[in-house]
Amino acid sequence: MYRIGQGFDLHRLVEGRALILGGVKINHTKGLLGHSDADVLIHAIIDSLLGALCLGDIGQHFPDTDARYKDANSVELLRVVLALVEKEGYKIVNIDATIQAQEPKLMPHIIAIRENLSKNMSIGLKQISVKAKTYEKQDSIGKGEAIAVYCNALLMKSNV
Repeated sequence: MYRIGQGFDLHRLVEGRALILGGVKINHTKGLLGHSDADVLIHAIIDSLLGALCLGDIGQHFPDTDARYKDANSVELLRVVLALVEKEGYKIVNIDATIQAQEPKLMPHIIAIRENLSKNMSIGLKQISVKAKTYEKQDSIGKGEAIAVYCNALLMKSNV
């Protein structure tokens, strides 16, 4: 039995914050604004996994009104969700994510991001695809004011 989930997240870029994508710190003049570390890539992955399991979304599991998640490391939140995937009897077949950012240029960081996610998710490197696209200088993403991520996850029942 297979399950597909879709995830999406968007955060504004602001000065004075670190830019973290897939658990990797990216050198940039701005970072993402959010209650946690605002790792928009991991947040979209979390939503895709929760969606595949029909277990709601990231805000239901880690609300921004809960002080426990203030400045939380998104890798730790991902680990909680990975435990839910296992508890529900599924394993990850693959993850496919597209980061939409005008800047910084992400191509030099894609391998490090994939390797970090592979390690932290205990899946093979060929099971996680991360792509980066610009917005051709259109809207808030294209003006360098935000970063968005779309993500799909395919899960398979563990005992199949």
